[in-house]
Amino acid sequence: MHKIWLIIQREYLTRVRKKSFIIMTFLTPLLLAAFLVVPAWLATVSDRSDVVMVLDESGLFADKLESKKDMQFVTLQGSLEDAKKIYQETEYTALLHIPKINIQNPEGIKVYSKKNASLQTKVRLENMLEREIESQRFIASGIERELLNKMKASISLTTVNLSDEGEKTNNAIVTSAAGLIGAVIIYFFIFLYGVQIMRGVIEEKTNRIIEVMISSVKPFQLMMGKIVGIAGVGLTQFLLWVVLSSVVVTGVQAAFGIKPAPSPLEQYEAGRAQATGEEVATDQEGGAKEVVADVSHALGNLNFPLILACFLFYFLGGYLLYGSLFGAIGAAVDNETDTQQFMFPITIPLIISFIMSYTVVLQNPDGPVAFWMSIIPFTSPIVMMVRVPFGVPTWELLLSMGLLVGGFIFTTWLAGRIYRVGILMYGKRVNYKELSKWLFYRV
Repeated sequence: MHKIWLIIQREYLTRVRKKSFIIMTFLTPLLLAAFLVVPAWLATVSDRSDVVMVLDESGLFADKLESKKDMQFVTLQGSLEDAKKIYQETEYTALLHIPKINIQNPEGIKVYSKKNASLQTKVRLENMLEREIESQRFIASGIERELLNKMKASISLTTVNLSDEGEKTNNAIVTSAAGLIGAVIIYFFIFLYGVQIMRGVIEEKTNRIIEVMISSVKPFQLMMGKIVGIAGVGLTQFLLWVVLSSVVVTGVQAAFGIKPAPSPLEQYEAGRAQATGEEVATDQEGGAKEVVADVSHALGNLNFPLILACFLFYFLGGYLLYGSLFGAIGAAVDNETDTQQFMFPITIPLIISFIMSYTVVLQNPDGPVAFWMSIIPFTSPIVMMVRVPFGVPTWELLLSMGLLVGGFIFTTWLAGRIYRVGILMYGKRVNYKELSKWLFYRV
């Protein structure tokens, strides 16, 4: 055990002292901060007020299009050709031409612009015109719009879990996100640091350093020390990324007063709210508050201690299981080019579990596919993490964990049998038949 600990220390300290580790540890949070903050800053820099010239030949929209802070209207008189000439001489955003129309079939309304009009401008103009035409129709039919608005209904269903512990509010989006975030982290961690194990073994084998090391320690001890040491490097870098990213993003946003950039959907909804009046905006604000309250309740009802405990277990268990196999691949080949034939079969379960988590498991987390994939050790680290926030019976969770431990022990034994022969094998192209023979060699 003492020798394994010395190898762990060597692997850990050697990698955390590298310039590449230090640079990426500090550079990644800065890139993340730039990715989040720069679009928001550019949005504030490019924020401007649209000015739209309006030629209303119908007379239906006189004094109906109200200018706002970010969209102003300038009324024109005369012919369309004269309006086009005036518009060409200005820096205004667009020219809105409303011909004489029938409110029952409003056609022929056009927007002229020097460049392509933005989606938000187009949506806002459409909604303003639609709202006014609807008002004209209400007046013509003798229906008051205020009465119609009072008759509208908005329903938001609240989902509640019934269990022995009582009733708990849940939210499918929050629950799905909690599981997927953990699964994605595990997926990329296994690939990123598993490949580091493989490359480290290949490098030491190529440089013949391993021949010196193997004279003092057993191959199994060397493999285990390398796997655990690189796992420590990965955990250290991951934790530093989380802490530094939070500090950098929060600091930059506070220093420059920048809010996160709105998504295209948020911009679209903002355009609709501004176009359809204060009443609709108020309704949407109330709906937004309800959504925030629903999400807050759902987050409060998630079993975070269990999710965190499962994440740490499957995080380490999945890495150790696949890390041992990546180490065996590194020992079996002489260069990285030869690893492709062995990596593909190993990575197939990971890729399948990642895809199935999105397409099947989230749709039916208690179905047979989700159950079996969360039990099989090669797919359980990802699939079970997706299922845990939805609630998994204790016996299924214990069975999955037990099989993952058993799977790790088996793959470690299997990889150790390959590792002990492969690290001293040079110049021979290895195939699966040759690997099967190595399992029974006596060294």
